[in-house]
Amino acid sequence: MRVIHSVAGLDPVLGGPSHTVPALAGSLVRDAEVSVVLLSQKRRGTSDACYEPCAGVARHVVDVANWQLYTGLEFKKKYGEIVEECRTDLLHDHGVWHPCNHHVASMSRRFAIPLVIHPRGMLAPWAINQRAFKKRLALWLYQWRDLQTAALFFATADQEAEGIRRLGLRQPIAIIPNGVVVSPLTQGAFVGKDGEKKWRTALFLSRVHPQKGVLNLVDAWARIRPAGWRLRIAGPGHGSYAQEVLRRVHDVALASSVEYIGEMLERDKAAQYESADLFILPSFSENFGMVILEALSHGVPVITTYGTPWRELPARGCGWWVDSSVDALVETLHHATALSPDVLHAMGQKGRGYAREFDWRNIAAQTAAVYRWLLGQGPRPGCVLLD
Repeated sequence: MRVIHSVAGLDPVLGGPSHTVPALAGSLVRDAEVSVVLLSQKRRGTSDACYEPCAGVARHVVDVANWQLYTGLEFKKKYGEIVEECRTDLLHDHGVWHPCNHHVASMSRRFAIPLVIHPRGMLAPWAINQRAFKKRLALWLYQWRDLQTAALFFATADQEAEGIRRLGLRQPIAIIPNGVVVSPLTQGAFVGKDGEKKWRTALFLSRVHPQKGVLNLVDAWARIRPAGWRLRIAGPGHGSYAQEVLRRVHDVALASSVEYIGEMLERDKAAQYESADLFILPSFSENFGMVILEALSHGVPVITTYGTPWRELPARGCGWWVDSSVDALVETLHHATALSPDVLHAMGQKGRGYAREFDWRNIAAQTAAVYRWLLGQGPRPGCVLLD
């Protein structure tokens, strides 16, 4: 079976897909015996952000000038060449709204090859309401037809599937989460009853973007100011929002206990997770929240919000799932930061056990089973919803 995976870009500032798309492609080849071609584009002069080993994946990166990123024409040309040169059973496109996504849907219609769309959160109500006029215009001009072209949608959680149905799309939906590799901890900063750290760390690691609720987090932190704790904010900034966050930190006099370290390389993230006592992602909307799974895999308990699909955290004993309001964050942070290092460490160990259920090998096997069913080569997997 040969599948072409496509994504508009793999720049880290785009968030989770820069990590999960290459990881899925690599695991499909390695663990599910699927032949995968992966096509993306990147801005000329920048490195191609691909963090997971992709041995066996046929990589194609279209190097384009800045203005060409927004037309996708070079991407379209290369995509057409790949489809014509090799026998392709299925097209698997990641994302929505970008011209590249439109070109893939057009190729599906032109060559009569089944298309599956992985929206990656871009059809969630919160996302659609951002630049709503442009998106409604796009739906009217071309996007609705492109969505109707899909034979199936992938969703990473029930909430994302509900958003797809809310739009009126009735195709089958395969609900399959992202995966993670739970590696041995390399350093860890846990200090239990026999010692004490100077600072305990609450970590936010994601794009510093309005969607992520960082200002609410800063306001909540200002109200509790937990003794012996610092808040570390890490991740690439979005436009002027990072500067707005830093101004808020200054205005509420938190400079001594809040630090912003900006964007970091993928290889440096493990050290940030393992030095943290608590992880916080107070997003208004997430189709999955890959950083939550990464934090759990590194043994860090998590505070996150109803805008994410992680309702299982409290039942698993490894975190909190709360409203995104400042008041709710204040109450939860007050409770979490009052817990002893031993209690938080025990919660983190439960989180590592939970994270093991998201092994990439299982994710690849489920994805390949969906492909086979769609192509009439196997039974319908239990993860596929028909209504």
